[in-house]
Amino acid sequence: MKIINWYIVKEVLKGSLVALIILLTLFTLFTFSDELKDLGKGDYQLREIFLFLLFDAPTVMYELMPTAALLGSLFVLGAMANNRELIAMQAAGLSIFGIIKAVMMAGAVLATIAIGIGEFVAPEAEYEALMIRSTAQEKQIILQSPYGLWMREGNVFVNVRQVVSDKKLADIRVFELNKDYHLTAMLHADQANFSSAGWWALEQVKRTRITDTRIVAEDLPKHDWHSSIDPEFLNMVVVSADNLSMYDLAMYIEFLKKNKQKTQVFELAFWGKVVNPLVVFVMLLVSTPFVIGIKRGVSVGARIMIGAVIGMSFNVFDKVSGHLSLVYELNPGLMAAVPSALVLSVAVYAIARLRV
Repeated sequence: MKIINWYIVKEVLKGSLVALIILLTLFTLFTFSDELKDLGKGDYQLREIFLFLLFDAPTVMYELMPTAALLGSLFVLGAMANNRELIAMQAAGLSIFGIIKAVMMAGAVLATIAIGIGEFVAPEAEYEALMIRSTAQEKQIILQSPYGLWMREGNVFVNVRQVVSDKKLADIRVFELNKDYHLTAMLHADQANFSSAGWWALEQVKRTRITDTRIVAEDLPKHDWHSSIDPEFLNMVVVSADNLSMYDLAMYIEFLKKNKQKTQVFELAFWGKVVNPLVVFVMLLVSTPFVIGIKRGVSVGARIMIGAVIGMSFNVFDKVSGHLSLVYELNPGLMAAVPSALVLSVAVYAIARLRV
């Protein structure tokens, strides 16, 4: 039985990895087409586009892993069913649950790969990809840290702790230095809104001016801040919560709570990271009843269509569940797990019917 089990594991892994490569190639081509629209913007040339695609690939691989597992297992197990290999295995004493166990062993390998990519490769690579694109297009100097974004405009250094939306910032600090790099002024604002006039309108401002003889502090309800930092640039360089590792998300959630800021988006992303490796197992579990329960002779195209429909339906449901969590402020952990739990229930029910 060990030989049969390892045969199933090997074939499912091969099918899933082939599906992952095909999906990654398709998504990369679509992204390449989109990036060509910005070709020639600043120093953004073909070299920068290819580097962006290279560093963006790990994030795409991580997101596609569950779908690739589903398509790969449907293709491989479907081929085994059409070639009567599954019947031969059952005749040799391997039960349906034995087949499922072998498929889950392959899932453990795929889930481990997904965790490794999502935690240790994708966050750093995604940050590097965004830096390549933003610095080439906008020629701005920027650094991302656990405590927000740091930007430089000549002798002015700007720290933005939170990007609320494309035209709204929160917890902004501005430091002005003279030619000898001595601090001459600093400013803190609770929030900033990008006005239609082309500058940032700061609110609840505390400004301090430093001279050789004295320090002058003043509070301003509003202040206009003229800066070359525009909303599109901030959108390009900010890595979304979905692209941070679980550790970084946990630390940032703690930081936001200490500063009494909303954490819903980041908590949802954190629990999504926790659930995502389990989705690989759920997708593989879904494939088994579809293969065994469907008559032999079903074409490869039909099986791939089934997998694509299931995968897209799950992704849509997962996105809707996440948005409902944010809109109605529902428990992030629960809402992240609901789509997988429902699909798992359907898969378990379908497997139970196979025994009838």
